[in-house]
Amino acid sequence: MESEDVKVAAESSDPKESKEKLMNDSSKRIPTRQKIAYGFGDFGNGFMFDLGQAYLTKFWIDGIGIGAGVVGGIFAFTKIFDAFMDPIAGSVVDNRKKIGKRGKFRPVMMISAVILGILTVLTFMMPDGLSMTQKIIYAYAAYMIWGLVYSFTNDPYGSLASVMSRNTQDRSFMATTRQIGSVGAQFVAGVAFIPLTVLIGGSDQRLGYFWAAAIFAAFGVLMFGVCYLGTKENVHVHRNKSAQKEGFKDYFKVIFKNGPLGALILMTIFTISAMNTNNQMMVFYAEYNLGNIGLQPIINAIMMGCSIVGVFMIPMLTKHFGQKRTAMVSFVVGACANLLNFVLPDHVVVFVILVTIGYTALAIPNGITWAMVSNAIDYGEWRSGIRKEGITYAAFNFSRKIAQSIAALVSAGILALTGYVANAHQTAGALRGIKAAMTLYPGICLVMAAVIIGFLYKLDDERFGKIADDLDHGRWEGGKIGK
Repeated sequence: MESEDVKVAAESSDPKESKEKLMNDSSKRIPTRQKIAYGFGDFGNGFMFDLGQAYLTKFWIDGIGIGAGVVGGIFAFTKIFDAFMDPIAGSVVDNRKKIGKRGKFRPVMMISAVILGILTVLTFMMPDGLSMTQKIIYAYAAYMIWGLVYSFTNDPYGSLASVMSRNTQDRSFMATTRQIGSVGAQFVAGVAFIPLTVLIGGSDQRLGYFWAAAIFAAFGVLMFGVCYLGTKENVHVHRNKSAQKEGFKDYFKVIFKNGPLGALILMTIFTISAMNTNNQMMVFYAEYNLGNIGLQPIINAIMMGCSIVGVFMIPMLTKHFGQKRTAMVSFVVGACANLLNFVLPDHVVVFVILVTIGYTALAIPNGITWAMVSNAIDYGEWRSGIRKEGITYAAFNFSRKIAQSIAALVSAGILALTGYVANAHQTAGALRGIKAAMTLYPGICLVMAAVIIGFLYKLDDERFGKIADDLDHGRWEGGKIGK
């Protein structure tokens, strides 16, 4: 029915409207420098966000001495808390009325990024003299506040792409630069962070983690500065200054009335939990299953280096095969590689080859997802006649936070259930648990993601082209936008 609606809306428009001045021209491309600058935002984001996802678990367990089960609870609770902060952040951004020459999203993003950098350092420290209960309270509080500020950084950053360009090739390019930035930050963090902590702190893990986090956070804020200075909000959008402020009711309307967004939310729960579990468990797998923690930066360098190459292929792949088909095939390839890695015995070379294939196959659709979210924002405007970038992106980001919570529960939960003991020789059961979290869980998740994107995501490239044309002419499904 919805595909017929698109056709009807395009065909039933008044001939006079086609002669009217376009609000936007989706056929025109924005400067390449802007699209590259946009990717620097996720490069900076990764130096703060991915750092916590990959290393806070080990810092709290091995460095501070908090139990694995308790750490799993910290991550799970704070991520669920963060998820409910996203609609608040999205509503605050969407409800901004006084929009200056710097745009609606860029100023909020930059100010929040500076605060986020400071809070990143605070999460990787623990004041002296605290009891274990006080340490746990500190970890909860620090990470909850960090998550709140992260929402005010990432929601406007994610929404920014939708108002930079409506051109599908531009969006694929920005999705590519964003994913390159994300994987690039994971690459640097995966290769350099642990060696840097050892270089700075030696056997003092707390000292090493603190100063390494400070260096990464400062660099992350600098990269957000590049994004802020190098981007521009080019798409002309009708803003209703007399519109009522949005709340949770609008948040749920956005989700349930936007089919493509709903599919992306469901898919992302599986893809992001798979990637985060992989990143969190890599240091454990290298140290205990492979017997050498020194392999962790080497494996990450190979795995993430190849992922960056794969992400560079996104514009070419989506141009020839479309966003949906490229994502589906990638999910299938990644699932096969991860499941095979679980079945085969532990061997360094075999593991590296298969984990690299699996990670690269996941990085490609994760990159494409950013373009799909921008398309879903436009679809929501076409369906309702009202543009809600912030709250739409917040709804999508909600799924990422839930996925991160699930990843934390899987990682720390399996360690606790299989008898993991920090800084000790592990039992066969603990080693099997680490391997299952590292390979089996991501494999199952990618199978589910392929099913969801194949059957539930209906917004293909051709259909979006018709919607974009309507929006360029100031039309939505029910008539003229703003009338």
